[in-house]
Amino acid sequence: QVQLVESGGGSVQTGGSLRLSCAASGRISSSYYMGWFRQAPGKEREFVATIRWTGGNTYYVDSMKGRFSISRDTATNTAYLQMNSLKVEDTAIYYCAADNLWSAWYSRAFNYDYWGQGTQVTVSS
Repeated sequence: QVQLVESGGGSVQTGGSLRLSCAASGRISSSYYMGWFRQAPGKEREFVATIRWTGGNTYYVDSMKGRFSISRDTATNTAYLQMNSLKVEDTAIYYCAADNLWSAWYSRAFNYDYWGQGTQVTVSS
């Protein structure tokens, strides 16, 4: 079992930045990976980015590449999502997710067994 605790959400104006954190505890395998998803009101949950724990390879949805950056600290088992140049349309609840078995379907929510509680990000103009 893996437990995920998120932090770092909040309110910011357009063009601002936020950094989300997701601390993991529990059993983490060599194939472990952590990702971020977001869900805006009335919309489906969408993939943002993911990172493999071993090697640190990162994967992004094309629309957010360049503005968002995922990273990890293996010493503290924490993943981060740095979000820059934020837009109103980035407003959503952001969830971290994790799984112990790497999958090529990393952009699909069903591949992740563990989820954080979600953190609200609000971007205003």
